[in-house]
Amino acid sequence: QVQLVESGGGLVQAGGSLRLSCAASGTIPSINTMSWYRQAPGKQRELVAAITSGGITNYAESVKGRFTISRDNAKVTAYLQMNSLKPEDTAVYYCNFAPTYTSRPGTYWGQGTQVTVSS
Repeated sequence: QVQLVESGGGLVQAGGSLRLSCAASGTIPSINTMSWYRQAPGKQRELVAAITSGGITNYAESVKGRFTISRDNAKVTAYLQMNSLKPEDTAVYYCNFAPTYTSRPGTYWGQGTQVTVSS
């Protein structure tokens, strides 16, 4: 079992920045993928960014150049630095953990953190 605790959401004006954190605990395999997904009202949940325990990253086209995913393997914590935020980035952001290298969502989800970008 893996537990995920997210933090760092909030309200910010367009052009501003936020940093999300996701701390994983429990039985953590050395090979894993931590990802951020988001879901806006009335829309499907979508991948924002992912990072493997080996440091390989993947981003949605809509956030490339603005968002940066990173991780601290010793703390089993993933971060999402979000810069140049736009109103269309408004969503609930969810951390995801998969006990393998994968581009698909894993079994474990965080509780979600709201990000609201005002125009």
